[in-house]
Amino acid sequence: MERIVSGVGVLDKSVAVLDALAAGPRSLNELVEATGVARATTHRLAVALEAHGLVRRDPEGRFALGVRLAALGRAAVEAVPLAAVAADALESLREATSESVQLYVRQGDRRVCVAALESPHGLRTIVPMGASLPLGVGSAGRVLAADGDSGGAVPWLESAGEREAGVASVSAPVRDRDGAVVAAVSVSGPIERTTRNPGTRYGDAVVRAARKIERAAGLR
Repeated sequence: MERIVSGVGVLDKSVAVLDALAAGPRSLNELVEATGVARATTHRLAVALEAHGLVRRDPEGRFALGVRLAALGRAAVEAVPLAAVAADALESLREATSESVQLYVRQGDRRVCVAALESPHGLRTIVPMGASLPLGVGSAGRVLAADGDSGGAVPWLESAGEREAGVASVSAPVRDRDGAVVAAVSVSGPIERTTRNPGTRYGDAVVRAARKIERAAGLR
């Protein structure tokens, strides 16, 4: 089914094509099925996006996200001041936990990783900056999806194997002065090391990092 978001049809349909390709390469038929856009229109938009480097073809001829998006994603991430002011807090969190840490912000019905540091362990969670992931899945997704409700009685949320098999995470909300959630700070790693209840081990550290980010950003 086509989604009307901006009211500019060609733009909404083009974004629908990109969103569909975020799940992986797709044939034209698969793109049509995923977007609900007419076949001829889908093909025209995909080819036009390809001309701009936003879409490419894989060796099997399927449409896939283009490499130009990587550069645009990096530029967008670097333009988010919160990522810069969170650097010290994230570094301290990684040192305290020896696991990978991330900072996510909400973008519509998705969450985007605006900062990430990898664990020093060989077996680790890797979430690249600019990665766009669904809301409501994984601890950070649920923190951002819950908005004002996620950090009341429970200051952090945890998940195990929810977004990706074998990976556990614990996340805490970063709030502004009005209590609204503006970001989610997370620790993630393999379940075999973090256990299925990572909050017991890392919850307090993640909350401290969230408060540190709030102070650094002048949100508190």
